[in-house]
Amino acid sequence: MANNRSGLRCMMCGTHDSAANPVIKVLEGLNLCTDCITYIDNARDSQLKKPAKSKAKESAHEIPKPKEIKDFLDKYVIGQEEAKKYLSVAVYNHYKRINQAEDDDVDIEKSNIILVGPTGTGKTLLAKTIARLLDVPFTIVDATVLTEAGYVGEDIESLLTRLLQTCDYDVEKAERGIVFIDEIDKIARKSDNPSITRDVSGEGVQQGLLKLLEGSVVLVPPNGGRKHPEQKMIAVNTKNILFICGGAFDGIERKIASRLNTHVVGYGHDESTRKKKRENLMKYVLPMDLKSFGLIPEIIGRLPILTSLDPLDRDALRRILTEPKNSIIGQYKKLFELDGVKLEFTEDALDLIVDKAIEYKLGARGLRSIVETIMVDSMFEIPSKKEKEFKVDAKYVNEQLERAHFVKTAIDD
Repeated sequence: MANNRSGLRCMMCGTHDSAANPVIKVLEGLNLCTDCITYIDNARDSQLKKPAKSKAKESAHEIPKPKEIKDFLDKYVIGQEEAKKYLSVAVYNHYKRINQAEDDDVDIEKSNIILVGPTGTGKTLLAKTIARLLDVPFTIVDATVLTEAGYVGEDIESLLTRLLQTCDYDVEKAERGIVFIDEIDKIARKSDNPSITRDVSGEGVQQGLLKLLEGSVVLVPPNGGRKHPEQKMIAVNTKNILFICGGAFDGIERKIASRLNTHVVGYGHDESTRKKKRENLMKYVLPMDLKSFGLIPEIIGRLPILTSLDPLDRDALRRILTEPKNSIIGQYKKLFELDGVKLEFTEDALDLIVDKAIEYKLGARGLRSIVETIMVDSMFEIPSKKEKEFKVDAKYVNEQLERAHFVKTAIDD
């Protein structure tokens, strides 16, 4: 029996104080040996980890209802009512699925989403806004840079590397994230005809994406780039990662028109009906049209939710300027407010900006470039002046656009 050096005895295990296992007086009347203290520390650490997991589960319980998700989207995205509804339901069901009990005998399939619509209609903004609401890791990747492994470009797994980077390599958090794959139409199969050359940035990438979209454990290089045998990999399970794909699918209208037995141009017997269909053929898009465009059936099957975005009309563009929380005009007003200047836009100035965006077919993104062109001189000069107010009217808009070589638009005096 070891000598009891100090006469102390551990109150948990009864061990006497010794050189090998000293007993420490922690509090008055509480003596613990170092082995028991180590045990308590380890138990504490394991308990501290459990609330994080339960919090993740709890957050899944607190996912807002579809109507609440859509209401939040309405604050940032103008129009696109159908797309918002599809996205709200899909995201709500996805996070209910994540929270599903493991012993449940009904296995709910993952519902990845594909958004089809012209450029500048809000595909990326919708995905960003949903990620902001749910407070989950979110990343945007461009499908145009992806190639098959071994070819110049990026491996398919690199999109998961970016997701890991957004959450500081917390794998558990990344496995509940959202990945937005932009320009998905650019990896369409180049041709249905067999060729002696491999389609390494088209069908090859689609084949590589299948395992990610469906859900599997993927070995991801932590710093991106190419894989090599000496590199340490991170295993990421994509089962609960929601993939949202977006693309303009330029030219798919002709395939939709062909299926609907109508024409993009020309005359028909019921011209009013045909004209109405031609105005927004995208809303009639079906999976078979994506197949005709060049997406392989396997990848279409793993993107079960298909919805389209409407082209932005004049009213929508006008509302985008001022209504959303992050509206373009609101951003410039804030920039001037930080300099102690009150910025105002007249109604005719706003109308003129919208007219220019329509004239040049620039969409929502074009609104920002036009306003930036108009405001660059005032943003350069006003911080150095003592002015407290600045008003932008149609005359000032015209002068600035003319100076920037935009075609001058006549205004009423």
